[in-house]
Amino acid sequence: MSNLPQPSRRQALKFLASAPMLPLGAMSVSSLMAGCATSGASTAPMAGSFASAAFTSMAAPSLANAAAMATTTVASSLQVSMKDGSTRAFKLAYQPFFITGDRVPDGKGGTVLAGGYVDIVNRPIIDKSVSGKERQFFSDCPDGTSLLKLDHPKVSGIKGKAVFAVVQFEYANADLSGADAYGTLPSPIAVLTLDQDQSTGALSLVKYSNVDTSAVQGLWITCGSSLSPWNTHLSSEEYEPDAPFIADNKQFKAFSKNLFGDESVANPYHYGHMPEVTVKPDGTGAIAKHFCMGRISHELVQVMPDNRTVLMGDDCTNGGLFMFVADKEKVLSAGTLYVAKIQGKFSINPSDASAKLGWIKLGHATSKDIEKLADKLKASDIMDVRLKDPADASFTQIFVNGKANWVKLKPGMEKAAAFLETHRYAALMGGSLAFTKMEGTTVNIKDKVAYSALAYIQDSMVKGGKGWTAQAGITLDKALLAGGVLSHTLSGGQVDHTGAAIASEWVPAAMRTLLTGEDIAPDALGNLAHPDKIANPDNLKFSEKLRTLFIGEDSGMHVNNFLWAYNVDTKQLSRVMSVPSGAEATGLGAVDDMNGWMYITSNFQHPGDWSKKLHGKVQATLDPLVRANYKDRFGAAVGYLTADQTGIKLG
Repeated sequence: MSNLPQPSRRQALKFLASAPMLPLGAMSVSSLMAGCATSGASTAPMAGSFASAAFTSMAAPSLANAAAMATTTVASSLQVSMKDGSTRAFKLAYQPFFITGDRVPDGKGGTVLAGGYVDIVNRPIIDKSVSGKERQFFSDCPDGTSLLKLDHPKVSGIKGKAVFAVVQFEYANADLSGADAYGTLPSPIAVLTLDQDQSTGALSLVKYSNVDTSAVQGLWITCGSSLSPWNTHLSSEEYEPDAPFIADNKQFKAFSKNLFGDESVANPYHYGHMPEVTVKPDGTGAIAKHFCMGRISHELVQVMPDNRTVLMGDDCTNGGLFMFVADKEKVLSAGTLYVAKIQGKFSINPSDASAKLGWIKLGHATSKDIEKLADKLKASDIMDVRLKDPADASFTQIFVNGKANWVKLKPGMEKAAAFLETHRYAALMGGSLAFTKMEGTTVNIKDKVAYSALAYIQDSMVKGGKGWTAQAGITLDKALLAGGVLSHTLSGGQVDHTGAAIASEWVPAAMRTLLTGEDIAPDALGNLAHPDKIANPDNLKFSEKLRTLFIGEDSGMHVNNFLWAYNVDTKQLSRVMSVPSGAEATGLGAVDDMNGWMYITSNFQHPGDWSKKLHGKVQATLDPLVRANYKDRFGAAVGYLTADQTGIKLG
């Protein structure tokens, strides 16, 4: 630390405004300001303008402190360097807004169940699986979160400034009886009104408002999300219901029953699209679904700085790298859909050269046009799909979710296929449908680089693996179960497969592997991937000011999943936080400046979701602790990283 004279109150405030600040505990800043006010009229200059920042890396928790493995644990710090050579340290901590299942304020003098499920007319959906213990279903799987502000908020009860968070809940892991409930309930999504303390940056929940999703037929498995440049929440619907075989889909029938009260009402073509939530000044939200962005396993999309180009994750086996270019800025209801074609050797060795990418145009559409098609068409109207070889040359073999399909497009159904059977049509058109669980995407604007997470590198990416086909252009010799992060070079002047110009300066032209995990034999704790490297990356967010790529894990290979910070300049990888054992790190967001404060949002889901192979050495010890912390494993946290109240040092 630099040894500077005690600053004045004004100088301290100037420093706080110049650095990327994390919110502090209420005691720390008030004590700091009081100390500054009584320290005398020092005229020594405060630290200069911000230069860089780095995260220290915490050790992974172990059974030596079992309690740390059963909750969110933060033992890292943010080291801030100023241009005059001075440094400041911010010890980090985690602050939840709530645990799902809590009763939280509804802004009307009452309360509402956080993460609670409702049907198409907004009535609570009741878990009746255990007689005498009936209660409203609530999610243990909060996921995508967007933090934002509005110019003229109109919410009562705000003492500082109003900040809003949109939070979506992916699924419920189980009902009270323990039966699997995955995908059987319509995903809730809520707007949180938060009171931002202007002296500390701390956020407190004032109002929780469920978004009415009835106008979009409810939501299906909302996973990762991002904040658009125009301040809206871009949600997701992953693992789109497989329309040609929906009659045999018990999960979808249960979803329809819970949502509509009838297992035959829900239409599979209404799900697997891109929802967008707009927050209103009163802390409520309005939602729309964009049917023209491809019906894929939407995970987490990233809009580029042109406000038109959208790079999309595709969280499935035989997934693709998809791109949407909107006709108009800030309007996603019309545009052109593309899929990438790998044109060079793809490698998972970070030291190898990039593979060039080409782009296949799948079609142009408006959301209204495709929604009309979704309303009236059945899968059999669009294409003939077989799971066994029909021995008919008019069919083409492709792979979908690791399984061989033989498909034949019906005459005149190109547009319907492109936007409602996107995976099958993209494979027919020659796209590289080979990726496995391509999840979060984000962008580094300064370097004009985008990043994509590959939670697993296996199956359709490995020669001879499930769903592998040579034409997709990825032929790895063996799997890397720990996964990795891809880096995409972005540029303009590119053309599609017909030679037509792509109207964007932010098109991925080449991809390479940036980071990988490392598979290992089980260690003393049970880890199946190296604990000091990433494993199964999922959420990605990039901070321009910190020059840092944040990586949240959805790992079946780390006993505890972690949130990592990777500095793209220094190449330093730091473990920032550990979530409860058996839980997935979700809801990642990086906000460089919210009324002068920096925030890192982070949730987790399904704590104590035990796997015998991975958690066999820790489950007996940790299960009672996790149950005690998180509502018998039915609850999970929504919150953010903050600076601990003892963490700031100015001298």
